Amino acid sequence: MLEALQKYFGYTSFNPLQEEIIKDVLSHHDVLVLMPTGSGKSLCYQLPALINDGVTVVISPLISLMKDQVDDLQSSGISAASINSTMDYGRVNEIKAQLVKRHIKLLYVSPERIMIPGFFDFLRQLHIGLIAIDEAHCISEWGHDFRPEYRKLTLMRKQFPHVPIIALTSTAVPQVQGDIVNLLGMRDTKIYRGSLNRKNLFYQILPKKDMYHYVLGYIKNRPKDSGIIYCQSRKSVEDLSIRLQSDGVRALPYHAGLSSAVRDENQTKFIRDDSDVIVATIAFGMGIDKPNVRYVIHCDMPKSLEGYYQETGRAGRDGLRSDCILFFSYGDKIKHEYFINQIENEQFRQVAYKKMWSVIDYCKTDKCRRIGLLRYFGEKYDVNNCGMCDVCAPKDKIETVLYVPPPKSKKENLGATSGEKYDSKLFEVLRALRKKIADKEGMPPYIIFSDVSLKQMVTQMPQDLEKFRAINGVGDIKLKRYAALFLDEIRKYNEEYFSRSKAYIDRPGASSGIEIPEKHENAYKKWTEEEERVLVDGFRNGKNMDELAIILGRKVGGIRARLVRLGFIE
Repeated sequence: MLEALQKYFGYTSFNPLQEEIIKDVLSHHDVLVLMPTGSGKSLCYQLPALINDGVTVVISPLISLMKDQVDDLQSSGISAASINSTMDYGRVNEIKAQLVKRHIKLLYVSPERIMIPGFFDFLRQLHIGLIAIDEAHCISEWGHDFRPEYRKLTLMRKQFPHVPIIALTSTAVPQVQGDIVNLLGMRDTKIYRGSLNRKNLFYQILPKKDMYHYVLGYIKNRPKDSGIIYCQSRKSVEDLSIRLQSDGVRALPYHAGLSSAVRDENQTKFIRDDSDVIVATIAFGMGIDKPNVRYVIHCDMPKSLEGYYQETGRAGRDGLRSDCILFFSYGDKIKHEYFINQIENEQFRQVAYKKMWSVIDYCKTDKCRRIGLLRYFGEKYDVNNCGMCDVCAPKDKIETVLYVPPPKSKKENLGATSGEKYDSKLFEVLRALRKKIADKEGMPPYIIFSDVSLKQMVTQMPQDLEKFRAINGVGDIKLKRYAALFLDEIRKYNEEYFSRSKAYIDRPGASSGIEIPEKHENAYKKWTEEEERVLVDGFRNGKNMDELAIILGRKVGGIRARLVRLGFIE
């Protein structure tokens, strides 16, 4: 399994629970997976699909999600395809022929496609090794995103009684979990519950006073970050997106009132980094799989904590620090009550009230936000201070600024989660290269390499194929396709500094002019990776050797020797 993991996906180890789940799937067990967004649920059926004999049928709710996954798999050299309503008859028949010949390992379809007359007959022609049902909470009437089409998936077990089923979701309360198992006819089900705690997400509740200026300030101070802003109504979406555009923000609207062509176009621009912000209704909840979303803002109170968790789950899928901001007022409660009172079914109406009050309790609590959020999903959280919500974090660390143009000299700290510092200039160079390749190949930039992979390239500075191969996310196919291009940019970037080394050494203050302490507490200590990162970061940001010696507690000669060893000067 590890060999296939590295070959196709570029990873040398599994995330928590992945290996156990995959082993059970390969042993033909039915499996229910409850894991947060960004934890690697998809790998739990993608890797078995490559090891298993036969095709894996993946049932997914949205065409956009299917396309993203298929593009990602194909970029890694994996034979995957989808059949959906946007395809013409000829293309559908072409894919069917490839499936019959066993040339495709993963087939993505919607629940609506499954129910088209004759499609079950076609599937019975194939050797199906696994059935994967994504966003499985949609099958339950008690779920926050119930889809009647999912109910009909009960036929999958009847049609393929011996094929194992894996059902996956990130938002399912205990009642919904039971519905998934029962309605899908799952047998002797292995249930895996990963912690729903997204440690890299910062949760914050703000009053609605001066909301627009806060939102504008927040976005303007993150000019290159991707974000999603949720509004309750279509009108609010349109008004906010137009207002942000007038203030110079690359924002686009997304709601059910727009034509499918406009929605698809706006989503594509966002995914491909041609737009920074999507202003949307909850129609955008499951339709996005972009790993580098740095913030999710709710301008209105959500209907349920399930929906809120699902929507905030769009942020920080790559594991880097991301913000989840919710604007709250009791005026939202009045609006929700109005719509709840329109529900005719008494039982459903009471459930809606219960969910609304769960959200209000979450917003008004004076305890750690994570305690209430995780408790709602049946998970106990014993940490007294998470440090990553507005209740737990020091008040001076919580950003509450209105729009103030950032100083031009401001440096980005892209590694806020881990505390690592990045060379922002090189990061942008590699980011631009990634965008150029993605545009040429017609796919989202993150499919080429994630921000996490770029981060590693910047911090590790690989100079050859072997070291580039060690970057997370670099499999065999991506090594062949892209390594030379990225290595070339890294080398050119380093040569820039190498060619300027003599000027650096000879400039005023390079080795004199600043009073150096007599004691050098670290002079004879072994260099650590963190010290080297500080050294390189300081060097690239214009600090001279005397300054670096003071910062690191070392002698000037030691600073120079380390820069020579690292290849930055002669």
